[in-house]
Amino acid sequence: VATFEEYLLRNQSLHGPSPVTTFGPKACMLQNPHAVMHIQDPASQRLTWNKPPKSVLVIKKIQDASLLQPFKELCVFLTEKNMIVYVESKVLADPAIAGDESFGAVIQKFCTFREDLDDISNRVDFIICLGGDGTLLYASSLFQESVPPVMAFHLGSLGFLTPFKFDTYQSQVTQIIEAGNTAIILRSRLRVRVVKESREKKGIIMTNGDSEGSRKSMQYQVLNEVVVDRGPSSYLSNVDLFLDGHLITTVQGDGVIVSTPTGSTAYAVAAGASMIHPNVPAIMITPICPHSLSFRPIVVPAGVELKIMLSRDARNTAWVSFDGRKRQEICHGDSITITTSCFPVPSICFRDPVNDWFESLSQCLHWNVRKKQNYLSSEEEEF
Repeated sequence: VATFEEYLLRNQSLHGPSPVTTFGPKACMLQNPHAVMHIQDPASQRLTWNKPPKSVLVIKKIQDASLLQPFKELCVFLTEKNMIVYVESKVLADPAIAGDESFGAVIQKFCTFREDLDDISNRVDFIICLGGDGTLLYASSLFQESVPPVMAFHLGSLGFLTPFKFDTYQSQVTQIIEAGNTAIILRSRLRVRVVKESREKKGIIMTNGDSEGSRKSMQYQVLNEVVVDRGPSSYLSNVDLFLDGHLITTVQGDGVIVSTPTGSTAYAVAAGASMIHPNVPAIMITPICPHSLSFRPIVVPAGVELKIMLSRDARNTAWVSFDGRKRQEICHGDSITITTSCFPVPSICFRDPVNDWFESLSQCLHWNVRKKQNYLSSEEEEF
């Protein structure tokens, strides 16, 4: 029988970890002195600066000619404001940028970095994304702990996560830099740990993790979803799904999606899941083409720990990807552990979290678009 303390801890864990309220070196949540709850009302979450921001990371979609002019205009504007601009090295490798002599003086002022090689987590005060939703996902992947505030401009194809139009970027960026005090939405992430049995005779191999005997461990922060699928095999995927250490079901089908509320409008909705507002503390589990008439998507509390492993009688291996990246094979004995991270992505809102979300549903996914039914006159009602 569980003690009262165990019962209390168990119920507290269901709510998920309290997200951090500091974002990068200088940004934090503006505290509401009238709040009566320990957890601040999501509608009142606003950005403020401890100190004026001095550095900005500009993320641009690679090899997209349509973004060259907006990228150059933004960088010139930021340097004129005496901001330290960080740009990824491979962005500057684009011949259209490197070969532009008129832009050369601006390039000389940039600070550059390389993904997976240079740590910029404590150097960047906020982030500006130019492109589609993928740029926000990429920004998230660069920060494994606290994420600076993100301002995303819609210059891609879909733009569900990018609420700002570039036409008025100067006034919008100036307002963020000089004042802050703008609405933000904390997009929860998944903390994922992949443990693999070593298949090399020489013993231990470790990658981005801690030693566990003859196993290797890798950790990821995921904004949209973790996807486990059957890969190139023609057989059904056959994986066991555990919740807080208890086997809840075996997934037999093309695979399973474990997503955040932000990711519920991505792959999950295409697989038949409901759409969840990003402020809802939850994790969604969605099967991909299950070989069962009764396997429906489910939503579980944000604080649970999920574990996915190959079933003992699985005919083939499985494959896993994280926000569509880092794809790798999962074999017998390997495990994927998933729970809610305490490091969300603070996404700056154009208006507020509710209006921005419904605007995206309407404009990007055409949610509930239907020709309206005609009015019925009193004469027609008689028939």
